[in-house]
Amino acid sequence: MAKVRMLYVCSCCGSTQSKWAGQCNDCGEWNTMIETAPQSERKRVSFTPDGGAEVGIQSLHQVRLETETRTRTGIGELDRVLGGGLVHGSVILIGGDPGIGKSTLLTQTMAALADRLPCLYVTGEESLQQVSLRARRLGLTDHQLSLLSATCVEHIVTLAARQQPRVMVIDSIQTIYSEALTSAPGAVGQVRESAAQLVRYAKASGTALFLVGHVTKEGTLAGPRVLEHMVDTVLYFEGDSGERYRMIRAVKNRFGAVNELGVFAMTDVGLKPVSNPSAIFLSRHDEPVPGSIITVIREGSRPLLIEVQALADESHSSNPRRICLGLDSNRLNMLLAVMHRHGGIALYDQDVFVNVVGGVRVTETGADTALLLAALSSFKNRPLPTDLISFGEIGLAGEIRPVPNGQERLREAAKHGFKHAIIPKANMPKHGDNIDGLTITAVQRVSELVELANQ
Repeated sequence: MAKVRMLYVCSCCGSTQSKWAGQCNDCGEWNTMIETAPQSERKRVSFTPDGGAEVGIQSLHQVRLETETRTRTGIGELDRVLGGGLVHGSVILIGGDPGIGKSTLLTQTMAALADRLPCLYVTGEESLQQVSLRARRLGLTDHQLSLLSATCVEHIVTLAARQQPRVMVIDSIQTIYSEALTSAPGAVGQVRESAAQLVRYAKASGTALFLVGHVTKEGTLAGPRVLEHMVDTVLYFEGDSGERYRMIRAVKNRFGAVNELGVFAMTDVGLKPVSNPSAIFLSRHDEPVPGSIITVIREGSRPLLIEVQALADESHSSNPRRICLGLDSNRLNMLLAVMHRHGGIALYDQDVFVNVVGGVRVTETGADTALLLAALSSFKNRPLPTDLISFGEIGLAGEIRPVPNGQERLREAAKHGFKHAIIPKANMPKHGDNIDGLTITAVQRVSELVELANQ
C-alpha cells in the first residue's frame, strides 16, 4: 500500500508544510506545526443539525421551527447547567482537575438514563472492571448500562452506529486517536480530528454526546481551544478535589443560559445535588467577628448568598501583599485605592487577604461593597452585624452603581433571615415593593459606605 502523506499546519498562521519543523517558515512562531490528515484521506460526513439531508438556501420565514427535544437526566443540578436537560444531537464538553468527580458524575448520569434510553459509556483510561467497581461503589449495578473500552475513534463510531445509543460518553477525549494520523493520542492534531469525527457522528445520528477533557496547570482545557468551538456546551468543574462541595459552571451553552452554576456534595455514594447552596456557604458565626460579611451574587438564574472574609494586618515589608481567593486581585487593589481617595481610609501599610468561603469563584462586580466593608471591618477591628448583607458595584469616581436583579437578591436575603441590607440607591425597591422584615439602607457614594461602617 502507498504510504499516506501527512501534512503539517501551523496553528498560528495556517500555512501548510510537508515536513514537521520546530519553527514555522511563514510566521516564525515556534512549536505551532500540528499534524493533520489530507482532505482526501478523511471520511467526511455531510449532515444537518437535525440529521436530515442537506437543503438549499432558505429565507428566514421559510425555516420550520421545532421545539428541541430535551431529556431530563434525573440529576437536578446537572439539568440546571444544561439549560433544562439533554438536547438530542448535542455535544457537551466537561472539563476539570483530576479526581474532581467527572467520571463519577457521568457514571451516575448514564446509569439514571439507561433505564429509559440506550446508553453507551466509552472509556479509554480505565478498564471495564474499573468502571464496574466504581459503579458498585456508587450502588449502580442494577442499571442496564453498556460499556466499551476502546481508544480508536473509527472503531468507536462503527460500534456506536451499530448499537445506536441515544446518549454516549467518551472518557476521555485525550485518550482517543484516529488512524488517519500518526501522532500519539493526546496530541493537538489527534484531539481535534477525533473530536471532529465524534461531533459529526453525534449530529448525524442525533446522539447526545459527553466528552471528558483534562485541565492543564493553567486551568484551561488540554488540547486546542478550537475544541470549545466545536461543541455545543462547555461545562467546568470548580473547587478542590479535597473539598466536599464541587461546582459545575456552564461557560458556553447553545441551548440554554450561560454562567449557570450547579452545586454538588461529594459523599461515599457519589455526587449529591445541593438544592439550597446558599445555606452551605454561610458560616453563621456564634458572635460577630471583624472582617466578615454576607453578600448576594447571581449565578445564572438564581441568587446565591456567600460570605466574604477579609484580614488586614500590619505589613513589615516595603511592598504590602494583596491576596485574593475567589475574587479578582486586581479589583481588590482598585477598591482599596478608591476607598483611600474617596473614603479617606488608607491601607497602603497593611497586608490585605480576602477569601470567599466555600471555594466559590465570584466573577461579577456585585460583591464590591461587601469586599470593601469586610476590609474596613478588619482594619478597624469592628465586627459587622451578623444579620447584615450588602451588594453593589463601586466605580473609580467613588460612586456606588446598581447591579442587575436587585429585588431577587433582597428576597433571597430575607428568606434566610437577614434583617438589614446596604445596597445602591438605584436598587431601592419602588413604593409598595418593600421586602417584609428587611430594613434597607441606600447609599450613593463610597464616603457614605465608610460612614455606615464606622457607626
